[in-house]
Amino acid sequence: MTRAQRFQWSAILPVVALILASCGGSSTANTASSVSANTSGAGPSFKPLCTPQGGKNYKVALIIAQGGLGDQSYNDLAYSGFQKAKGDFPIVGRVIQSADIVSQGQAIVQQAGQASFDLVIDLEFSTYDAVKAVAPQFPNTQWMTPNFTSVAPNDTGYLFNEQDGSYLAGVLAAQVTQDSSVPGVTPSKTIGVIGGIKAVGIDKFLVGYVQGAHEIDPNLKVLVNYSNGFGDPAKGKQLADAMFQQGANVVYQVAGGTGTGVIQAAQAANKYAIGVDSDQDAIAPGHVLTSMIKRTDFAVYDSINRLVCGKLKGGDTVNLGLKEGAVGLSPMKFTKSLVPSKYLDKVNADQQKIINGEIKVWNTITQGNPPWFTS
Repeated sequence: MTRAQRFQWSAILPVVALILASCGGSSTANTASSVSANTSGAGPSFKPLCTPQGGKNYKVALIIAQGGLGDQSYNDLAYSGFQKAKGDFPIVGRVIQSADIVSQGQAIVQQAGQASFDLVIDLEFSTYDAVKAVAPQFPNTQWMTPNFTSVAPNDTGYLFNEQDGSYLAGVLAAQVTQDSSVPGVTPSKTIGVIGGIKAVGIDKFLVGYVQGAHEIDPNLKVLVNYSNGFGDPAKGKQLADAMFQQGANVVYQVAGGTGTGVIQAAQAANKYAIGVDSDQDAIAPGHVLTSMIKRTDFAVYDSINRLVCGKLKGGDTVNLGLKEGAVGLSPMKFTKSLVPSKYLDKVNADQQKIINGEIKVWNTITQGNPPWFTS
């Protein structure tokens, strides 16, 4: 993996072998220019809230989640927001990456607290219990945890409504899979979805997708499987191949780097994948139907913006959804012309209904899994 200069963080973290990189260099993330199937809005605004004063350099750490940098998805998009913040604000940025973030997470979080960062942004959902326990021990360090509400008085949560964007992906997939006019589609009442692991935060995507698909056709079959990891493209391809063989024309991947294998399988089978987190449409042009974008780049940037401007106080949760342009479907640069416009009209009508509260999408974080979701 090529990044900016790497060196061991042995002086700070002697127990756990980490990769620590400066924010310099380029990212592989594809930052979306739109979050709707037929609009050209720019999504949330990346604008400094203040002009930094006093000449202070802020120390900010970004803990990378499972799948690592180079996943062309969640981590890379967050990293691109980190880079942008480094260009706009006086920060000394450090990226912390572990080969086994799950088992080493407690030690990583503890040592990050001891390192006296001004802000630690933890992308890894499995370490949030560790943040809850550790953050209060280091009250002079602010923490940011995407995907969950605030877990400590000095932690700011960023909660995304991924279920809403996934609902729209299901609405689109359910229409496309039954229409032979769409290239490569053999009409079928079957679509699929692959999650990285069985967890409430992943099922949040899956449940929304199933609900949206069943709005179009209650009899539609949604194949569900889990790859049990976020960095295994071969496993993703294997699982997607099986779904395509069972009649699915569209498979949604919610598996980070594993999901690139899902996209490869769609291209090989002349079918369609749905990308996740970043705009993955260009990975296999014409075979990624759309991507469900989750603007982790904005959450990272916004937390640093608030830190530098004295507005990151902890104990708060920032909610981001369709209305804010923080989740939604990609512009479909390579597939929009292949899909009947009435399908996109339906997606956009439902998007507005969700924003207006006319459609309530199930949220596994607050409601648990619904009885109609089986996996």
